[in-house]
Amino acid sequence: MRRSLLAVFLAAAAVITAAGLVALSSAGVFDSSESDPPAAQSPPAPSTVPVSTEPTATATATATTPLPTAKIRYVFPVGGCKASASQSHHDYPASDIFAAKGCRFVSPVDGRVDEVLRVDAWDQNSNVGRDRGGVSVSVVGVDGVRYYGSHLSAIAGGIKPGVRVKAGQTLGLIGNTGSARVTPPHLHFGISWPTAAGVWWIRRGAVSPQAYLNAWRDGRQLSPVAAVAKARRAHGVDRGCRSYC
Repeated sequence: MRRSLLAVFLAAAAVITAAGLVALSSAGVFDSSESDPPAAQSPPAPSTVPVSTEPTATATATATTPLPTAKIRYVFPVGGCKASASQSHHDYPASDIFAAKGCRFVSPVDGRVDEVLRVDAWDQNSNVGRDRGGVSVSVVGVDGVRYYGSHLSAIAGGIKPGVRVKAGQTLGLIGNTGSARVTPPHLHFGISWPTAAGVWWIRRGAVSPQAYLNAWRDGRQLSPVAAVAKARRAHGVDRGCRSYC
């Protein structure tokens, strides 16, 4: 009887051990069969030429999941030129960054091109808000914030909605399109949260950018993420245009 019980016990142990070996073997085969994720393709290098002037409709890129702010690099949005950023702005939060015509508007952060407007439709007599920016580009950064630059003289080659860009990459050239036709050349720079295409009253600027521009000029990494989130909560339900309608 004792021998029978011992035989049953040993047989059960053998089954458990075999099952364990099978599970371990399956896990091992699964682990070894997984390939490393493909390396991310390098985004296009910063471009100064050629620029693109072909007219296209405005479009919006898909938003990306924001990265932790500690991993994000910010740069001043005018590259290679002397520039003076206004410390205030009329009617709504933004900054006018005065620089010579043809200076580079560069992406302040890694991200994706959001909206591109290549046609200057501004009319001084009507002064419609949607047209005031003239030629413009916006980028949704890897931080989830949208950055907008307008009054451009041209858009850099290859810049279109959905294209990945790097901090410091040329988006366009500073000019005086839109309402800047009656002012010295400058880059209108706005910070906001992403929206659907064409929501220009948010895109033009919803958070004062001066503190961030001053920091980036000095090489300090100051993120607007928290301020943009706070402004979005305070804005609440969007009820459309509030000025220059």
